[in-house]
Amino acid sequence: MPADFIEAASQTDAREIINRGIAYAIIIAGFLSVAYIFFGGITFILSGGQDDKIKQAVSTIRYAIIGLVITIFAIVIVQFVGKALGINVVQYLSFSHIVNLVRDLTSGGGGDAINTLD
Repeated sequence: MPADFIEAASQTDAREIINRGIAYAIIIAGFLSVAYIFFGGITFILSGGQDDKIKQAVSTIRYAIIGLVITIFAIVIVQFVGKALGINVVQYLSFSHIVNLVRDLTSGGGGDAINTLD
């Protein structure tokens, strides 16, 4: 598997690697924000009316929403800066690319993840 990764990396230019890195970072940040909103909601439901647990759950949800808003702003800023530099980062943020990447990573064929995004 490391040889496949090195071979794929040698066939890709630096702009493409940076492009995908930024896209994946934005995807992961958005996913984590949604996961923390979900976690905060579950914590709120299971709080049993205890004030400290409710405050903790509301705080988790609040910060997760702030993180989601920052992620959305990051997409806009990265797209703006990318267009100024001639890099199209947003092309990798399509839902089908994300699903293909997750499918490849979970199926154990992680080496094919780079090829499915082309």
